[in-house]
Amino acid sequence: MRKDKINYYLDIAEAIGERSTCLRRKYGCVIVNNDEIIATGYNGAPRGRKNCDDLGVCTREKMNIPRGERYEMCRSVHAEQNAILSAPRRDLIGATMYIMGKNVQTASVEPKSSCCMICKRIVINAGIKEVIVREPNNGYTIYKVEDWINDDDSLKGEFGY
Repeated sequence: MRKDKINYYLDIAEAIGERSTCLRRKYGCVIVNNDEIIATGYNGAPRGRKNCDDLGVCTREKMNIPRGERYEMCRSVHAEQNAILSAPRRDLIGATMYIMGKNVQTASVEPKSSCCMICKRIVINAGIKEVIVREPNNGYTIYKVEDWINDDDSLKGEFGY
């Protein structure tokens, strides 16, 4: 049986995430427009800086910072950000972003993932129309970026995702 297109791109995102240098979560991202891969990204330190896996320490883990909070304490640039940085905006408008994340400790799919508040803002400004995130057992959740615009989570004072 042929794999559906969404899981095909999510599998590619998973492979890209294997390049991640984070000690907590390995994320991979693929941006697709008109069935063409526009850009890819994974989470890791900015170019030229030491990665967490090189240092052997995660500042957020050391400080017991929960998932989805205090990203200013993280050394990494998120997978979504790295993918968007690699693509011209004209190619991002109307595109679909596919994201796959794994917990490093358990090697399992990170359930109920979505873009953090910072990445949501960047995705909105990039002109991406939807974000599809892998869930356990090859499931996925489709987020319409228009909903992130209309339901402004920055006004709610909620943290995490």
